[in-house]
Parts: sequence; structure tokens; C-alpha cells
Amino acid sequence: QVQLVESGGGSVQAGGSLRVSCAASGRTFSSRYMAWFRQAPGTDRTFVAGITVSSSSTYYADSVKGRFTLSRDNAKNTVYLQMNSLKPEDTAVYYCAANSYLSGRYDYTTSYAHWGQGTQVTVSS
Repeated sequence: QVQLVESGGGSVQAGGSLRVSCAASGRTFSSRYMAWFRQAPGTDRTFVAGITVSSSSTYYADSVKGRFTLSRDNAKNTVYLQMNSLKPEDTAVYYCAANSYLSGRYDYTTSYAHWGQGTQVTVSS
């Protein structure tokens, strides 16, 4: 099993920046593909960004392109989501997800077997 622990959430005003991190432990082979999803109250969990083990490919939701940057440090088994120019609509619980392979589309929740507990990001106007 792999354990995912998110950190770095918090509150910020619109236009500000935050960085959230996700550290993987345990069977880190199971975290070859990693992604961030987010879920606002009363909505479905949606894809934010994803990255392959070699960082050769990164994927972003249209709503965050140009504002968010996903990176990973394989030596630390950690991925980082740098969020700039934050907007109130970015407010959500952000979840880290991982799998050893992609069982489907990279932006589907069902493609990931392992999930963190989530970290709250709140952007005020």
C-alpha cells in the first residue's frame, strides 16, 4: 500500500498564491502516476492536474492552465502543486491521488487507487 499525505492548504485572498504538497510513503511504486483533484461542497470531485513518474508529461484542467504548476521530486516521493493567481472559485478540498498505472483517462477519479485525506484551500474575494 501507499500512503499519501497532503499539506500546505490554507486561506488566501484572491490573486494570492499557495503551494500544496503530497508526500507518498510505503509502496511508492504505486505512486508512479500522481494527480490532484478538488471538491467543493455539493459538487463532484474534479481533476486539477496530473503528472507521470518521469515528469515527462503534465496535464491540467482548462480552469487552472497558466495559473497552476505541478511538479514532483522523486527522491522525496513528493509532488507539489503551485497555485498562483488564485480565484474564489478555486476554493475546495484538494485531494492527492496516485496509482502505479493509469487504468483509464488521467482525469478520471476511477483511474487512481490511492487517495490522501485532503487539504482545504479557501480563496476569499
